[in-house]
Amino acid sequence: MANKFLIKRPIITEKATAISALGKYIFLVDKKATAPEVKKAVEEIYKVNVIGINVINTRPKPRGGFRFPGEKAGYRKIIVTLKEGQKLDILPT
Repeated sequence: MANKFLIKRPIITEKATAISALGKYIFLVDKKATAPEVKKAVEEIYKVNVIGINVINTRPKPRGGFRFPGEKAGYRKIIVTLKEGQKLDILPT
């Protein structure tokens, strides 16, 4: 899988900003992406050393009512832990 299509975007929320102080960053990735592939992609794109990865799979959630049932799509997030002293410049200042 091509690296530029593997990582969709960084997730920027209050919680993500808070844990970035600990050297951890959250990315939305392709559903079929594996942890080793994402580690390699982050290291190549951002030129940093990744020491840990945590994967979070979110299930689809039902949305809509009785007349128009549907689902909100599930997604996969990855929390990337960087080597101490390194940081990514993806968060707004």
